[in-house]
Amino acid sequence: MTTNIAVIGECMIELSIKQDSTTRNFGGDTLNTSVYLSRLLTNKDFSIHYVTGLGTDPFSQEMLDSWQKEHISTDLVQRMADKMPGLYSIVTDEQGERSFYYWRNDAAAKFWLKTAETAKVTEQIAKCDYVYLSGISIAILDAESIVKLLALLKQVKANGGKVIFDNNFRPRLWSSFDLARSVYSDILSYTDIAFLTLDDEDLLWGKLPYEQVIERTKNFGVSEIVIKRGSDSCIIDSLEGRFEVPANKIAKEDVIDTTAAGDSFSAGYLAARLSGKTPSQSASQGHLVAGTVIQYRGAIIPLDATPKLIEN
Repeated sequence: MTTNIAVIGECMIELSIKQDSTTRNFGGDTLNTSVYLSRLLTNKDFSIHYVTGLGTDPFSQEMLDSWQKEHISTDLVQRMADKMPGLYSIVTDEQGERSFYYWRNDAAAKFWLKTAETAKVTEQIAKCDYVYLSGISIAILDAESIVKLLALLKQVKANGGKVIFDNNFRPRLWSSFDLARSVYSDILSYTDIAFLTLDDEDLLWGKLPYEQVIERTKNFGVSEIVIKRGSDSCIIDSLEGRFEVPANKIAKEDVIDTTAAGDSFSAGYLAARLSGKTPSQSASQGHLVAGTVIQYRGAIIPLDATPKLIEN
């Protein structure tokens, strides 16, 4: 039996500008997680389905082609003739400082719950074994679409599926902190596994010791909580107990680019967890993947550099 995982989110066109040089790539938090999840679960009975909206333009087609090469199913991607992917630019100054600029107000991904195909797509998602989404997956949606998304998560749960949520909080995508807290509370009430970057939690809710962050999240009904703390150890609270797992030590000179560190950690943890590993083993897998990713430039590292799933 194949285990189906639907990953909801947005992939954008990325322009990286460094002095007189510009390179184009594609980027998105849940897309990064999908790629590493697919690589780690190769040859296992899992199917990763990316859920988003794209246009009919060449950039959208290039995205689809690249996802399919990563063995990510695109059957739940909706194509919209009057929309295109969002775009963002990373400008790096002479001191190496990066600034980000976004053009995404009319991006296709914002409208995937507002098309003639929506009902058919959500019906398929509701039957999946797992649904993975992030704070960004939600923040790009309007109020009507958020209501539809919450109804979908309720149906997933009713069908016996599990919901996985990565907090990825970006204040600029929300009209107010109060609205973000309200929507996050609703999402967490359906969540089985929560990946919480501690800095994002502190930004959204106010700074608290991680023990209180865990208790607040458990009060929503979340049964497995993974606190991500960058290069510090991660904390896991699950039905098996509470664990602290140190991050891999990477020499400062070997850290090239921290893009997708958190996304790849989540993929590593989840791939191991879904393969029957303990929370501690899964966290070690997450650290291994993230520690490798930050030693390469860009969100997606070469396939042959991606660590394999730990078997023992």
